Amino acid sequence: MKFSPHITKVQYPPITEVKSWLAAMPPQGDRPLVDLCQAVPDYAPAPEMVAHLHGLLDDPMTSRYSPDEGLPEVRAAISDWYMRRYGAGPTADELCVTIGASQAFWLAMVTLCQAGDEVIVQLPAYFDHPMALQSLGINCVWAPFDDARGGLPDVAAIAARITPLTRAILLVSPSNPTGAVTPPETLRQLYTLAKERGIALVLDETYNAFLPNDAPPHALFSESDWQSHFVQVASFGKTFALTGYRAGALVAGADFVHQALKVQDSMVVCAPRITQQAVRFGCERLDTWVAANSVMMQRRHDHFRELFATPGNLFQLIASGGFFAWVRHPWPQLTGRQAARRLVEQAHLLCLPGEAFGPGLEGYLRLAFGNIHEEDIPTAVERFVEISQT
Repeated sequence: MKFSPHITKVQYPPITEVKSWLAAMPPQGDRPLVDLCQAVPDYAPAPEMVAHLHGLLDDPMTSRYSPDEGLPEVRAAISDWYMRRYGAGPTADELCVTIGASQAFWLAMVTLCQAGDEVIVQLPAYFDHPMALQSLGINCVWAPFDDARGGLPDVAAIAARITPLTRAILLVSPSNPTGAVTPPETLRQLYTLAKERGIALVLDETYNAFLPNDAPPHALFSESDWQSHFVQVASFGKTFALTGYRAGALVAGADFVHQALKVQDSMVVCAPRITQQAVRFGCERLDTWVAANSVMMQRRHDHFRELFATPGNLFQLIASGGFFAWVRHPWPQLTGRQAARRLVEQAHLLCLPGEAFGPGLEGYLRLAFGNIHEEDIPTAVERFVEISQT
């Protein structure tokens, strides 16, 4: 059987690959695995949400289709959440509820691009994004990573890469994999650049509930014509600890959503009603719960940064925030994959290699410390120190 020439060039899912290494590991004994591989909240959804959803299971409507774009009352609740979080935001007609942020990203790219087009992708890139683009035959034009900038985008470098084939500038903030938060002023400059060049700024804000302060992430929704050049990929999976529910949204102008629904209907029809009702409950009733978790994650992040500076730790912290740390490993003779494999085999530390996030990043590793308990952070850092000495 022949496969698409595009799909054969796409990397294998990095988390699946790295977790497959565990089968070859020696017995762990009294040294359990510390999993820094995947960013998943280590806490359950709010108990009151669980109780609410349980009460919906007997309703026959819960098992039925919804409108392609999502239930009106759900989209209204999300719209209100944006008003509180950003001070401005999309109307219900400017939202399409999706099966996670990944599906929202596919909707955005299929609506914007065709095979042969270009998207400027800031390195290091969340691996699912270039995997999707390459699957579609869309060319990734890499905006380079700079240690000194901690992975933050350089507006001039991005502008220099725009060509007649460019359809979008793609960013993730807070970044996966670095955790770095792109300043609002930089986002405004990139939005202005996209507007001037007649392209789109596509911003993945999966981790927007885990910022280090209460300020809005940006003011782009206050721009009078944001719908013409701004597309947001949204997720509520991390926000409400619903990763397995696959809770996302595409946020764009009503005309854009209208076109995207052609793909939505042929791809998934609609997001599950139970997921939509979970998102609605969270948006309407869990602001305080979300804020408390954000404070907890910031405390966990600060604790990690402090301990990672332990003398003797030769892994260099380049950037961090939210759920992630981006580190340079101390073995220049090894690729990121080789370094990550050494860590899992010799220190029972599971993390992702830098090259999973784009070309030229073999010297780095991504650590997802956000999914381990705070009391486990010292153990993880001790193992980095220990293997540094071998």
